[in-house]
Amino acid sequence: MSVQIFGDQASEERAENARLSSFIGAIAVGDLVKSTLGPKGMDKLLQSASDMNKSMITNDGATILKSIPLDNPAAKVLVNISKVQDDEVGDGTTSVTVLAAELLREAEFLINKKIHPQTIIEGYRIASQVAIDALTKTAVDNGKDEALFRKDLINIAKTTLSSKILSQDKEHFAKLAVDAVLRLKGSTNLNNIQIIKIPGGKLADSFLDEGFILEKKFGINQPKKIEDVNILIANTSMDTDKVKIFGAKFKVDSTSKLADLEKAEKLKMKTKVEKIKKYNAQCFINRQLIYDYPEQLFTDAKINSIEHADFDGIERLALVTGGEVVSTFDNAAGAKLGYCKTIEEIIIGESSMLKFSGVKAGEACTVVLRGATDQGLEEAERSLHDALSVLSQTTREPKTCLGGGCSEMIMSKAVDQIAANETGKKALAIESFAKALRQLPTILADNAGFDSSELVTKLRSAIYNGITTSGLDLNNGVVTDMRELGVVESFKLKRAVVSSASEAAEVLLRVDNILKAKPRTADRNH
Repeated sequence: MSVQIFGDQASEERAENARLSSFIGAIAVGDLVKSTLGPKGMDKLLQSASDMNKSMITNDGATILKSIPLDNPAAKVLVNISKVQDDEVGDGTTSVTVLAAELLREAEFLINKKIHPQTIIEGYRIASQVAIDALTKTAVDNGKDEALFRKDLINIAKTTLSSKILSQDKEHFAKLAVDAVLRLKGSTNLNNIQIIKIPGGKLADSFLDEGFILEKKFGINQPKKIEDVNILIANTSMDTDKVKIFGAKFKVDSTSKLADLEKAEKLKMKTKVEKIKKYNAQCFINRQLIYDYPEQLFTDAKINSIEHADFDGIERLALVTGGEVVSTFDNAAGAKLGYCKTIEEIIIGESSMLKFSGVKAGEACTVVLRGATDQGLEEAERSLHDALSVLSQTTREPKTCLGGGCSEMIMSKAVDQIAANETGKKALAIESFAKALRQLPTILADNAGFDSSELVTKLRSAIYNGITTSGLDLNNGVVTDMRELGVVESFKLKRAVVSSASEAAEVLLRVDNILKAKPRTADRNH
């Protein structure tokens, strides 16, 4: 008979059950996203429960997991690692989830054979270290050779994009992403790359534009193109300073007094514009509205004005043009103005926009994405963002390794060799780690509709026989040289996948009790 020591509604799951429930949760999450892996992976359509008009189609592991409310605590651990992978490297979010799930699937078999979880954890630790060492040995660093490095980057971009919506035009987008990232000159600040989505046209019409594009127009009667521009960027209200007390009323006893009030208000506006003139800027950009009268004053003073440039636009503009956002205008000498060579109105699709060229931060650029549907554009932006993130990380750490299941098989080989030297039950855990690594090429082949057991055995024998650049060509279902095919991945990404997945598996293996607290209710007073 079990003694109930918990208050009502609190529950506890012990040893076997707890472990089972955490494994089942994690494995289910892995199974959920594994069909999106690889160049032939499928997409998921996510439908919002609260807003029936909102749906999104995506292939990005982190996006899928972030959008699904999960109740299982173990599943949440996997969601977290995919999120960290997304923040750190930007891509490989599905791989890391799938690998962690496979490690736990293997661990479940071992636990059923009565092997203690701590033994499995020790084995996994040894194995993950060996795997990462093997990966490091095969990594290639072309960072010093500009032409080779650019080729590497293009291949990484193509590999990343081949599993995404942009795979049809991956040549075009890979070049576009590499050009954008090389402009950053080694910085990983993706804020300098602005992505604008404009419905209409097809994905292949997307293009990269140096400089910065703001979705705004100049004021009325102002020239459409200005050159050699100093820019004053502001966040200030250009309307009159109204009495902002709720319920306040003005009483005037004649209309002439009203005219006086208006005059005073106009004068206030004029004084502010006079102050702004002292800055000698040819263009004034405000985050808030600029009303008709001040706009007219700016036009007379030959200053182009842009109103209501939303906050994101303003912040990014300040960053790109080297100016600072000002909100008071008393200190004309100490203000930092932005500068760019030309600002002109251009038309993309149906809408007219302002293009800032020759900006101070030469690394700044804008990617204009075109596409038929909003969902398509959203997913294109996510895919491009993944590619840009991975590329910018690779410019920091230029080592690359091969994709197509090649790196996983090399790691698996190294881990198997260690397992052969190990005695005791740990050897079984190490072997299991190698098995889990081999699951990645297996899933790639399955998703592409090939006979995975045959293909993976071929790949295994190729790599074990020392042909270390072999991998799966998933368009033709054969084992070929990945270096020739150009299936290259970032070393940092692969390393992060292995270390995060084994860490997550370890965290969940340590669990032997799941306690659920009583839910909060309104009458709970302590």
